[in-house]
Amino acid sequence: MQANASAFLRKNSFSSLILRSFHRANYHATKQSYPLDGIKILDLTRIVAGPYCTMVLSDLGAEVYKIERPFVGDESRKWGPPFIKDSKDSVYFMASNRNKKSVCVDLKKGRNVIYDFAKKCDVLIENYIPGKLDQMGLGYEDLRQIAPKLIYCSITGYGAKGPYKNRPGYDVIAASIGGLLHISGNEGGAPAKVGVAITDIATGLYAHGAILAALLQRHKTKVGQKIDVNLLSTQVACLINVASNYLNAGKEAKRWGTAHESIVPYEAFPTSSGYITIGCGSNAQFVALCNRLDVPHIAEDDRFATNEMRVKHRKELIGIISAIIKQRSSAEWMTIFEGVPFPVGPINSMAEVFQDPHIQSIGIVKTLPHPTAGDIQVVGPPVVYSEAYNSARSAPPLLGEHTDHTLRELLEYSTEQIDDLRQNGIIQ
Repeated sequence: MQANASAFLRKNSFSSLILRSFHRANYHATKQSYPLDGIKILDLTRIVAGPYCTMVLSDLGAEVYKIERPFVGDESRKWGPPFIKDSKDSVYFMASNRNKKSVCVDLKKGRNVIYDFAKKCDVLIENYIPGKLDQMGLGYEDLRQIAPKLIYCSITGYGAKGPYKNRPGYDVIAASIGGLLHISGNEGGAPAKVGVAITDIATGLYAHGAILAALLQRHKTKVGQKIDVNLLSTQVACLINVASNYLNAGKEAKRWGTAHESIVPYEAFPTSSGYITIGCGSNAQFVALCNRLDVPHIAEDDRFATNEMRVKHRKELIGIISAIIKQRSSAEWMTIFEGVPFPVGPINSMAEVFQDPHIQSIGIVKTLPHPTAGDIQVVGPPVVYSEAYNSARSAPPLLGEHTDHTLRELLEYSTEQIDDLRQNGIIQ
């Protein structure tokens, strides 16, 4: 039957196009793959922003060779307690380094080894202070001479120019200079740091997107390029509407706690057991909230009839809602709010997050075998593809776990070459 259909469709060019599209669709429907299958990444990053970027790329199928300092490794390996059972590595390190191969090379002594990696890899990612790798002969201008198709991504604190360029980059400092701490914390209170290194994470995600775009461009141009991504620029870009308010309306920002400057109600309310966050982005949602709280007359009050009026009378309205919400537990309110049109959710502890029925049903927590600790658990990638894989495949590596195998299989070094490099303290 398929043969007859093929013969019929070949009668004209348009039909042939349909036939080819059908075969392609059929192929993709039956044979999934990783989007970055075959892409090799030379990872010279440490700590969070860089490793998070390369982990996201590794989830998409890229082969990531994590180059670490012999006998020391990524500094975050020591950022504990807690540490992984029967391992010298911290739990912190486990969060951003799955799917990678650890290769120990002394960059000061092993420049030629890095050159050989660059010739074999598609992307190099590093997060050293600007100029540091140039001093070792491992800067972009050095490597483009021997690997013109290499995409070279530098992740720094402040970029390659400007008065701060030589400063070391840290998440909380970039978040301070970039205004995030100014707008984080309770109204009238002290600045507060976000509970995770969100500026590092955002920088890693910006870098990941930039690398994918550069790979696409290289497919057209056949040449590589340098990408500069930095923590401070990323943080300022992430100010979004707060930055726009200042730049276009001269409005200085302030701390609002969990509340929203322009939408009321939109914040966390204390319950008898914890906190629950409620948001009403429209008048219809506010009416629905008042109905569920059994105070429909509040929605008819002129002071609260529109969002503009609710913002103006914020304190009165929040006081009314708070007095009602604190009378019941978070679980009771979630039952009462079942099926409502407005956004609502409890503020969960870590135990509650991972016991949440939705989190458990989507299977985002993955279990991976570890070479010394048995099974470990990681939070897998949040993005799902219909025609491709995106997954946590292997546990974060032990320090130098893949040195010999990678030098032998990827760089085609002989046993004698590997032994000589080890005897000279170039590799571990």
